[in-house]
Amino acid sequence: MDAYICETCGTQFAERSAPPDSCPICTDERQYVGWQGQTWTTLDELAATHRLVIEPDHDLLGIGVTPRFAIPQRALHLQTDAGNILWECLTLVTDEAVAALEARGGVDVIAISHPHFYSSMVEWSDALGGVPILIHANDREWVARSSPAVTFWEGDAHRLSPTVTLYRCPGHFPGSTVLHWTAGPHGRHLLLSGDALHVAQDRRHVSLPYSVPNHLPAHPDDVAETQARLAGLGIDDVYGFTWGLNIVGDGRAAVDRSFDRYFRAVGREVTAVTS
Repeated sequence: MDAYICETCGTQFAERSAPPDSCPICTDERQYVGWQGQTWTTLDELAATHRLVIEPDHDLLGIGVTPRFAIPQRALHLQTDAGNILWECLTLVTDEAVAALEARGGVDVIAISHPHFYSSMVEWSDALGGVPILIHANDREWVARSSPAVTFWEGDAHRLSPTVTLYRCPGHFPGSTVLHWTAGPHGRHLLLSGDALHVAQDRRHVSLPYSVPNHLPAHPDDVAETQARLAGLGIDDVYGFTWGLNIVGDGRAAVDRSFDRYFRAVGREVTAVTS
């Protein structure tokens, strides 16, 4: 019995005697099946060819898989008044990486933005002592491997502490989530945006995607909801989904002009929202 992993998106599935016929995350129109067709691997096979890198990504500690595998997200380790948070997750888990995080105080909770980054979340939770995994309930159907550690939160905001709040920002997925931290390094206000607000290559804007690889924009109603939900939040920096894809400084203005640019592009009147 193996917990098979999709090689295109990096999602680990529940243990079974043979790989699934397909990966529902990749057959969904927000993702894609690899050009070579559906292929699978396991943690042991992945560990033989890949390793984890732990190093700073601007002011935060990042963790990523090298060489590149599946969706190249990097996780972030946050030391907050809500405890130590692992934001996002990765397909590969190693004893060395767990030990490195334990040396920095460990992890109290895993929070994940959306299904494309669920990866090997159960393996990570188990390796870290069974810590809870926070996922929005609207994306419950996409959980490929269940565990008592998976904790579904509901509503539009989930306050973890006076300085850390998860916000539901629909458009990419119904439960797409961002993390807002008002006491980041150097006292900065940080927005960890997943793919709900996808940091653009110019690192001066975000896009509002329904699908990133298939270049489909989110529905305007969802984007307007996200804009209203994030209005008024202080944002110094925006951390995107992968290494270096961050907006450093003037984050609030970058987010606001990105909403304006989106609404102009889809032909909807730009609505003034107080930030």
